[in-house]
Amino acid sequence: MKTIVSFAAVLAALALTTAIPALAHTALVSSVPAAQSAVPSARQITLYFSERVMPRLTGLSVAHAGMSHADHAAMAPMPALTATLSADGTSLVGTFASALPPGAYTVTWHAVSDDTHRIEGNFTFTVR
Repeated sequence: MKTIVSFAAVLAALALTTAIPALAHTALVSSVPAAQSAVPSARQITLYFSERVMPRLTGLSVAHAGMSHADHAAMAPMPALTATLSADGTSLVGTFASALPPGAYTVTWHAVSDDTHRIEGNFTFTVR
């Protein structure tokens, strides 16, 4: 009986240690500009992920922060944004056709990792 209890304890411990990595998914590690930062200028936004993401299922958009739809319509249009994935697939670089004018911006992003798990989020930054 003691052998069965010991064997069950070993199996339980093994199950716990192998289940933890299976729960891990891709995460946004950092960005440039960083969330909540104020920068003198911005022509690129780079998102760094904890693991490889799928190019066709990963993207970002940038909009003026804290404005209504009507406010957006009254402002000058945002410069064109082109997004490219790094060669190793762990960072997404959004490059604007021209530098962003001063103001607050919200970056909204989404990514799908090789395990097909979708993540998304947003953050703001300010150009002084």
